[in-house]
Amino acid sequence: MTDVLAPSAGPTLRRPRGLLAMAHDGWIITWRNLVQLPRTPELVLFTLIQPVMFVLLFNYVFGGSIGQALPKGLSYGQFLIPGIMVQTIVFGTSATAVGLADDLQKGIVDRFRSLPIARSAVLSGRIVADAFRLLMVAVVLVLVGFAVGFRFEGGIALGLLMIVVAVVFGFAMSWVEANIGLRVKDPETANTAGFIWLFPLTFVSSVFVPVYSMPGWLQVVARNNPVTLVANLLRSLSLGETLPGTTWFDQALPVALWCIGIVAVFAPMAVNRYRKV
Repeated sequence: MTDVLAPSAGPTLRRPRGLLAMAHDGWIITWRNLVQLPRTPELVLFTLIQPVMFVLLFNYVFGGSIGQALPKGLSYGQFLIPGIMVQTIVFGTSATAVGLADDLQKGIVDRFRSLPIARSAVLSGRIVADAFRLLMVAVVLVLVGFAVGFRFEGGIALGLLMIVVAVVFGFAMSWVEANIGLRVKDPETANTAGFIWLFPLTFVSSVFVPVYSMPGWLQVVARNNPVTLVANLLRSLSLGETLPGTTWFDQALPVALWCIGIVAVFAPMAVNRYRKV
């Protein structure tokens, strides 16, 4: 009789463990952030408008004078689009800081902390979702670039790789912004703190002008700037040829090391900070 009255044990759902659990939790948070995009069309709209404005302004206002400093046969549009792509994606990572600061202020992070999920999931989910947004920006930028003379001279495969490299660099930079978002008290401060340091990083580089056109002392800084290294690699991928005197390995290795190094340093810092907020 006891066996008949006892509730039957139904199937139990087991939560993944280890790295699988981190990936599972991270994807859930990623999806949560992605479904919010249609609900904030203003963010998507202005994120897409900014690179279009930069392309049109620099190409038609400064293109005539800056184009004269470029190597013969290279149009300013072909030079500009890879650089603008890096700049736009780097600027776009500031949304990571603002988003995390907003979640902190609204208490959403406290709710996440009360759930049995991996601590890194909240951060990785936010950053992966932002990477999807940056991918959209990169695609729109290429389409606008085609209107001003940009082409995948090296073929579609290298062109797609160019977009992937840009988004991967944005993913790495987002971990820097995550640290900023977790250390400020409100989204307004995060917007300023997460954006202002990006200006010298992107403008003291080869994004808009060739490095050899800068003063000698500034060239040293610009050549070693990770933004310059990424912009030069993207240009090589778009043209299908490396810089004179270099190989693909020479150009790709520093970019890979920068991306790995940024994530290796700032991702643990962000996770550690998240545990204390």
